[in-house]
Amino acid sequence: MKRIFFFYLTFIFLICFFLLSCGAEKNFSFSLISVEKEVELGKLYTPFSIDEFEGLYPEKEVQNYINSIGNKLAQEAERKVPYKFWVVNSGIVNAFALPGGPVIITRGLLLQLDKESQLAGVLAHEIGHINARHHVKFLEKTLALNLILQVGSLFLPQNLTGEILLKLGEISAGLLSLKFSRDQEREADRYGFLFTFKAGYSPQGMIEVFEKFKALEKERPPEWLSTHPLPETRIKEAKEYIKTFKPKGDLILNTQTFQRIKNHLLLTKESYDWVEMGKKAYSKNNLTQAENYLKKALELYPENTLAMTYIASINLEKKLFLEALDYISRAIKLDPHFFRAQLLAGITYFKLKDYEKALFYLNEAQKLIPFNGISYYYKGRVYEEENKLSEAAKNYKKALEIGPKNASWYKDCYFRYKKIGY
Repeated sequence: MKRIFFFYLTFIFLICFFLLSCGAEKNFSFSLISVEKEVELGKLYTPFSIDEFEGLYPEKEVQNYINSIGNKLAQEAERKVPYKFWVVNSGIVNAFALPGGPVIITRGLLLQLDKESQLAGVLAHEIGHINARHHVKFLEKTLALNLILQVGSLFLPQNLTGEILLKLGEISAGLLSLKFSRDQEREADRYGFLFTFKAGYSPQGMIEVFEKFKALEKERPPEWLSTHPLPETRIKEAKEYIKTFKPKGDLILNTQTFQRIKNHLLLTKESYDWVEMGKKAYSKNNLTQAENYLKKALELYPENTLAMTYIASINLEKKLFLEALDYISRAIKLDPHFFRAQLLAGITYFKLKDYEKALFYLNEAQKLIPFNGISYYYKGRVYEEENKLSEAAKNYKKALEIGPKNASWYKDCYFRYKKIGY
């Protein structure tokens, strides 16, 4: 009897998902994940992606510019989801989309571009993946039905088990390294060329990007190529496709605004180069040299949030907690979406024994990335210090379930959880 009931319940859920998906899409295909749930997943994974690529580039003018170009292109897309465009600090040459609307482009990729039409081509291609729901197809293969049914609770991570949060974390890594099929890349190309053309840009810009990246393939292949391979046939097909377009009037190749934004990025490049040297010294535990490099980065560009977070980490290791707090507060003011900065603030306040503020920032970090165990571990430490052992045990348990197991805090978390004995 229970089996029959479960069968009918599952059947009803499937029908509901089918109706939701069909009602939301003009040209629909059967999908377990509705548009609303796809959008929620995109929002969930955006802070993780920003953190992985070293935080947001801190200039509002640059962010606003990228959003203006992206939204102009997105207006031509068939799917009307909440598109949002972000520039991140990373020098890696990459751009990628997330389910339901977010598109992320790196500072490194922007520095490789010469024209606004090239930028439009990159963004339009990523919009093409979203428009074709390529991420949803990946998620439906990856997510179990019981997890899909709980997607609506994603912004209430306290309601989700550690097991589910662990699964969500595993999927996040898959989304960032997602390799689409050749057919999916062709589809995104076609959408991308169409969107650029309809928005008034020359689709030749994306061809120029293809050729630029293809030339770099043997020397220093861009990260973008690892998820967007460029066989000669793809470039040839793209060139043939854009020949079918019949423009009425002049198409945009470049603008003065693009050149101004590019020049700004070039002016801050040296600062980020010093950060790279600081990161290398830091990885070798040469803290003094690392700090000198990072301070040089801040001299060149005082709003370099990435340099601030690394200097804060160094000061934490040196037990200079007030100095760490100064740098990390500045970073959060410039980039409240930066998980790493919120987490460091929580840890710093914990070290200063200001447990109320520690919990505030740890909760902010947890809201941004609920599937990283470190924020739960430090919340457990705070509650243990306050002798709230039941709350400490809950957070330690979730931290152990999520991991990662090779993290420096994991063993300590395990022994503390066992010692409490809940």
